Formats: sequence, C-alpha cells, structure tokens
Amino acid sequence: MRHLYLMRHAKAKQPRGDMTDHQRPLRKRGKHQAAVMAPVLQRWQALQGEVYVSTAARTRETFDDIAAQLPDRTLANSVHFDEALYTFDIEALLAWLKALPGEAERVLIIGHNPALVDLARWFDKAAPPSLPTGSVLHVTLPDRPWSSMGQGGAELVGQLSPAEASYPLFKRLAPKQPDHKRDTGSHIHAMLEHQYRMIRALEPGVVAGIDPEFLHQYRVNLRRSRAVGESVLAITKVPCLKKRLKRLKRRAQATSDLRDLDVFLEDLDKTQPPLSANTRQGLQQWLEGCQRVEHHTLCQQLNAPEYAEELQGWQRFIASGEFDKALSTLSPKRIHAVLEERIARHDDDLAALSFDASDTALHELRKSLKRIRYLADLMPDISKPFLSVLKRRQRLLGDFQDLFTRQVWLDAFCANADNGQRQKQECSQWRAELEKTKHNLRKDVLALAPLPKAQK
Repeated sequence: MRHLYLMRHAKAKQPRGDMTDHQRPLRKRGKHQAAVMAPVLQRWQALQGEVYVSTAARTRETFDDIAAQLPDRTLANSVHFDEALYTFDIEALLAWLKALPGEAERVLIIGHNPALVDLARWFDKAAPPSLPTGSVLHVTLPDRPWSSMGQGGAELVGQLSPAEASYPLFKRLAPKQPDHKRDTGSHIHAMLEHQYRMIRALEPGVVAGIDPEFLHQYRVNLRRSRAVGESVLAITKVPCLKKRLKRLKRRAQATSDLRDLDVFLEDLDKTQPPLSANTRQGLQQWLEGCQRVEHHTLCQQLNAPEYAEELQGWQRFIASGEFDKALSTLSPKRIHAVLEERIARHDDDLAALSFDASDTALHELRKSLKRIRYLADLMPDISKPFLSVLKRRQRLLGDFQDLFTRQVWLDAFCANADNGQRQKQECSQWRAELEKTKHNLRKDVLALAPLPKAQK
C-alpha cells in the first residue's frame, strides 16, 4: 500500500508593491500553523518517506517551520524542492505524481490549492471540497506504480486542519461568548446555547487527540451545561430536564480517566519525580498506552449515532418553548436564595471535616464548591471578591484531587504484572511522597474559614 499526504501551505501574507505571488512569505499565524502540524505529520508517519515542496516562498517556509519542530530529525536528506509543484492545476499535479519513481511508498506534498483538493477529490469523492491553509489530507493507494493510478483509486483515511490540532488556533474561530442579556432567563438560555455550540465545535479536536486542551474544554462545557441545568432545576420544576442532565453527566464521566491521564503525563514532562530514568520511561510508556486506549474508546462513543442524537436532543430541549417558559420564572432573587442555601450546606460540610476524613469527603466538598461557582455564574453582577474566594478554594481542592488521581494511576501501574519489580517499588515510594503533600494540603483545607456572603 502507498501513502500520499497532501498539505496546503500555511497562511501567507498578501502581495505588496512589486512582490509576486511566488515570493509571498508566511504570516505570523501561518508560522504557528506549520509548527503545530509537525506532530500530526509525525504521528501519521508522513515524514518517514519523501517530502516534495513547491519552490514558492510560502511552501518553503512551511517546510522550514515544520522541520524546526523536529530537532532530532534530519529532513534535509528526504526533501525535494520542485518548481513543477508551484501549480494550481490538477492536471499538472497529476502528471507530476504519475512520474514519481516506483520505490516511493510514502510521499508528502506541500503545495497549493485548488490543485491539492482537486487531486484528493479525483482520487476519492469523500475528500472535502476545501482545504484550509496548513491542513493535511492522507490518502492510501494500491501498491501499484504511480503511473497507473486511476480516478477513484484511492481512499481518504485522514484529514486535519491546524485549528483541530491546536486549541489556541481553534480559539480564534470558536463560537463567541454571548453578550449578557438583562433578562435572567434569556441570559441562561444564551449560556446553554453557547456551551452546546462549543461542545460540537470542540469534537474534531478531541477526536484528533493532538492538543489535550480540546478534551479539557469539551469536558468543561459538558459539565457547565449540566451544572447550569441542575441550578435551574434547584430553583424551579422543569419536566424531563433531570433525564437530560443524566445523559450529559454520563458523557462528561466518559472523559474523566482520559483527562486525568493527560494531566499526569503533562506534569511528568514538566517535573522531576523521584524515579530513575528507566522507571520514569516505563511509567510514561504505560500511561501513554492507557491514554491511547481511553482515547480510542472515547472516539468510538463520539462517532456513534446515539451520541449525535443525544446532543441534538439536548439542543432541541433547551430551544423548546417549555424550557423557555420555565426560565421566564427565574429571577436574581430566587437564584440568590438557592445560592445562600448551597453556601450554608458547604460550610456545614467543611466544619464537619476532621483530619482523618476520607479523600472522597474532600472530593465531595470540591464538587459542592463547583455547584456554588456555577450558580454564581448565573448572576453576572455577583461581587468579584466572592468569586476570587471561590477560585482560590477550587484550586486548593483541585490540587488535592490531582494528587489523589495520580496515586490511583500509580497503584494501577504497580498492580500490572507486566511491569518490573524495581519500577513498582520506586512508584510505591513516590506514592508515599505524594501522600505527604496531600497531608499538608489537607491541613490547608481544614483551616479554611466559612465562605463569605455572596454579595452583589
């Protein structure tokens, strides 16, 4: 089987003065686009074969910025700059492709539209009708000479844009936060609609699995939607809302282990845990294996028909007249009353904690704090000092929860029979060190004062 990767150059500047199209350099955003696609090309093994690049300045710079992200790789031996690839015509590109040597099994072309996208659709009608700057298409072809490739003789097996590989690039194009509506019900409705649009917009980045921030934001918007719905339910009766919220909860819970793994692996890269190089490598490889399994399982769920049906059902529900009618009964006064009740329950739970309280008890305290925070978000005029107190407490309890989940994964690593005894011993010792840190955080939690009143 042969592999063909078609990459459009990254975002370029418009020509000025006597600058020709051939001389157009990349914009700053284009350089970022090229850089974030380097791990994509690595993962797809697109850099393991021959790389052919148009001689235009913008395609050369795209290649240079990709190569700059791979200091341990030498691409100079496999790159070819070819004037013939400076073309926008499918016929010219197809003729060039059919002249490739037979031994070329993997070929990456960095070129131009519309030639690239037209070629992809000539091979497979399922290819997208457009190709944003910096995007890559991956098609597989039969193991026959390039010269004998025919129309419809390939299969599109992958496509990815920079905005799906990088959350900062996605954020530029993401649905915008709605302006605050004076009416409380309209404000809540706008929040839920925005969160729904964000969930759907984030899905391609979650499936791509390149930037873990997509999963984090996807999870945040699912949980916020559920929390807002629960807050509404705590204030007024809404038929069928509880059942809908259970489905959102299940979708958010499906991301929990993968998110914990992402955080653990990211922290492992940034810190120096008390592990030998061999044990650290073994732990990292084991965690990455678990991460791949969890990501594959999540992708299967996101691609299942029932997932789309559930989310579309949620959108129809929040757009329904019945839900609007329930929202119209809300008022800042009613929200504030429920908020004060939750604050009182949180303070009682905090006062009931002892030093030997279970980790689960602290986790429940964190969840109650989140419910207070989400309810406070329904009141845009809530005092900033109160929100600052909530954020500081969330960080403290979040740090405690991160240590707990890290211990859970270390326990799972030690329980795995495939891992060496020395590795297990070192990880058990590290787990004990984490327990000491948790001990100090527990003291900080117990020393917290009751929450202040939620003044407007």
